[in-house]
Amino acid sequence: MIQFLLNHELRSEHSLDPNLTVLRYLREHRHKTGTKEGCASGDCGACTVVVGELDSVGGRERIRYRTLNACLTFVAALHGKQLLTVEDLQHGGDLHPVQQAMVDCHASQCGYCTPGFVMSLFALRKSVEGSDPAAAHQALAGNLCRCTGYRPILAAAERACADRRPDQFDAAEAETVARLKAIAPRRTAELGDGEKRCLLPLTVADLAALYEAEPEARLLAGGTDLALEVTQQQRSLPVLIHLGHIADMKRIETFDDRLEIGAAAALTDCQDALAREYPDFGELLGRFASQQIRNQGTLGGNIGNASPIGDSPPLLIALGASLLLRKGDRSRTLALEDYFRGYKITAREDGEFIERIIVPRARAGQAFRAYKLSKRLDDDISAVCAAFNLTLADGAVREARIAFGGMAAIPKRATVCERALAGAVLDAALIERACAALAEDFAPLSDFRASREYRLLAAQNLLRRCFIELTEPDIETRVTRHA
Repeated sequence: MIQFLLNHELRSEHSLDPNLTVLRYLREHRHKTGTKEGCASGDCGACTVVVGELDSVGGRERIRYRTLNACLTFVAALHGKQLLTVEDLQHGGDLHPVQQAMVDCHASQCGYCTPGFVMSLFALRKSVEGSDPAAAHQALAGNLCRCTGYRPILAAAERACADRRPDQFDAAEAETVARLKAIAPRRTAELGDGEKRCLLPLTVADLAALYEAEPEARLLAGGTDLALEVTQQQRSLPVLIHLGHIADMKRIETFDDRLEIGAAAALTDCQDALAREYPDFGELLGRFASQQIRNQGTLGGNIGNASPIGDSPPLLIALGASLLLRKGDRSRTLALEDYFRGYKITAREDGEFIERIIVPRARAGQAFRAYKLSKRLDDDISAVCAAFNLTLADGAVREARIAFGGMAAIPKRATVCERALAGAVLDAALIERACAALAEDFAPLSDFRASREYRLLAAQNLLRRCFIELTEPDIETRVTRHA
């Protein structure tokens, strides 16, 4: 059984298909049809809903509101949370301030995408103080509109965020906190329909025991990739193990020499911690899919699905990151670059899972640059992703770690290029030799995102760009770095 609040209504669900998405649950089971299906792949934002969770800020327990794509969220993920939809915002016959702002700014035309925009604006208003154009662009980057051109929607965001009047959710916050605490998970839960089931453990030890006993189960963290097997490929997932309630796997800890990031930590939470050490990492994660995906997707999931075009693995490989893997009572540490064996093939054993990602902290003399090339600035997949980690001293490259995504069947180091750089004086001639070496490291494929010729030339040009940024820091390149 799972329990959650649907607005303020307590829902106890004893028998549901665990492959059921929140979108289908709302529309087909609860007949709340304000939430729309657009793409069923997390690209358009029409299905955006808001989930409220307990959060401690300054010793006070509050509700943290975040957007999710309902089309990519399995219903079991709602356990112990509050789900809000566009129908829940109107109160006592009055529109919510974000709804009223959309009306006043004429920010809706055909209206199909409007509920998703409204929910993104609602979460934005709950998370910022006053109008913040940059935050508004981030919050709305995952919502697509074919009609308005976005100007009136951004005007609505400015107006809604400037209006700080408390709403009904502020008034009910203490009561909602108490109700969420009352339904907080206290033991491993299970949701099933007699044929399929989803297990929801609370500790790493419980997860290890369950997964060792059922290695055929699919691990469900954010589910932003896994859910596509159901929504796009029409597959059935008989056994799921959901990681969202394992506190230790959502923790991010800073030590003198490293960061330890739980594999189930949301990318939104990882972004700030990584940006403090490596600003380029944080900047690139700001372009990782959309706000809705970052709120749900996890760093462990982005590694675990072993995609050759995942955004985080090239950066982590260049930084020398490693994984803590666990199976049953046994743990082992593996360099991330050794985790990937072939296309969608990893070194993970049956019943073994990623528990933590270990990232070395920045050190003196280290220069780290990361670049993502994609057809769109926001909410798009990389054609080429590059990471350069250079240790510099006295005008020379003392050490080089370089990794690329989109250039091979796996995220991969450019070892020939690294050898060309290491120990040499950093100048234009060296960079040209290193660029030539990249042709020995990679023989990329052509696909609908880019040709092999484009990928190789782009990789070489990104190395040249890194050199320019390091040697001519006054050049204004950062503004367009990731375009």
